[in-house]
Amino acid sequence: MTTDVTGPPPIGQHFDWADLPAKQQPTWGDAEALERAVTTLKGFPPLVFAGECDLLRDKLAAVTRGEAFLLQGGDCAETLDGVTGPNIRERIKTILQMAVVLTYGAGMPVVKVGRLAGQFAKPRSSDLETREDVTLPAYRGDMVNGFEFTPEARAHDPNRMVSVYHASASTLNLVRAFTTGGYADLRSVHTWNKGFLAGPAQSRYEQMAGEIDRAVRFLEASGVADAEELRRVEFYSSHEALVLDYERALTRRDSRTGLPYNTSGHFIWVGERTRGLDDAHIDFVSQVHNPIGVKLGPTATRDDVLRLVDKLDPEGTPGRLTFITRMGAGKIRDLLPPLLESVGEVAHQVAWICDPMHGNTFTSPSGHKTRRFEDVIDEVAGFFEAHRAVGTWPGGIHVELTGNDVTECVGGSGALDVADLGLRYETLCDPRLNHQQSLEMAFQVASMLEAGR
Repeated sequence: MTTDVTGPPPIGQHFDWADLPAKQQPTWGDAEALERAVTTLKGFPPLVFAGECDLLRDKLAAVTRGEAFLLQGGDCAETLDGVTGPNIRERIKTILQMAVVLTYGAGMPVVKVGRLAGQFAKPRSSDLETREDVTLPAYRGDMVNGFEFTPEARAHDPNRMVSVYHASASTLNLVRAFTTGGYADLRSVHTWNKGFLAGPAQSRYEQMAGEIDRAVRFLEASGVADAEELRRVEFYSSHEALVLDYERALTRRDSRTGLPYNTSGHFIWVGERTRGLDDAHIDFVSQVHNPIGVKLGPTATRDDVLRLVDKLDPEGTPGRLTFITRMGAGKIRDLLPPLLESVGEVAHQVAWICDPMHGNTFTSPSGHKTRRFEDVIDEVAGFFEAHRAVGTWPGGIHVELTGNDVTECVGGSGALDVADLGLRYETLCDPRLNHQQSLEMAFQVASMLEAGR
């Protein structure tokens, strides 16, 4: 039975979700523990609010119209131990710097969305992992189990969902303090560079920050700039809606409208592995009123796109649906243009975002999963070329990054080599761009945007 979305919104109302196939789900071993965890989550306050989701949908509508650009970035997979003030601060600083580069370089608004406060679960290609002669459940993210290779850590534990809720609440609390309490003040663009290792991208950023500083002082002296507007930025949270027990438990009806919203994050997406039209993940996001995204890999077809639009955005609501392409640098120029052309006017009714990370992963001789910075940039370039050839808008980028100076992706101006990967390889899942590479990427994408205007 599908969810009834009509009628009044009594406090604590539960939902009856359709009984559909659900891929990439945990195998909780203790049914009673699962019921307790879900009941606990249902009783918690929302992490985000319907009005905030509506504001983001309006901003994504501007992206759809070609009037704004989406910057979505953050960890591949958050960890409970990684939820610290310094880690969150450095990630926010990096995204703010990238947004300033894009805004100043391209001269258009940038919608800022973090992969944070909920990105604690990851799909896996195999349910099991074998090391030497020991086979255990694969690590599926801290929402499900632990990374340590022991039977105790790898057991799927529903109580971790409750821990993730608290970690997400702490993260959002700090993000809101940073972005509304003066830390993100545009008059402080120089301070966002402090604490990072020096490099070419930082030097270029400092030069640009000086120009912004002079422009802001001029506007203030002229009485044009609004001091309060300069103090704060709008920053939204996002994650893959993967573990349905968690996402469903945090779905609430808006007290104003009675409409259901997933209050675990402002923007949620369905991954390439779970986007089956008749499966539970697509059914779930079809029923919540958040802005939503769907990943499209190299196998995506015209029929896939049209059926997803019919299912997820039947009324053509501006900003409701975003397609996130992840095709690989070597395939995007061949696959994306015909896909865009084949769906006709529908391609102009949704936002299109490029994930240049997941299609460009390879394993180094040392065994580290990594990505070449040059491949990442090349996929973004191919994404821009494809949209401009067809006449649609390249609406944004979706990037796995960290504010820390890790050595997980090779290349870039720092010339990281595969031999350097072991120096500071910290990710528990997929490799992320470090701060220097992230900033360098922002400058290159800004040039692509400027060239197309």
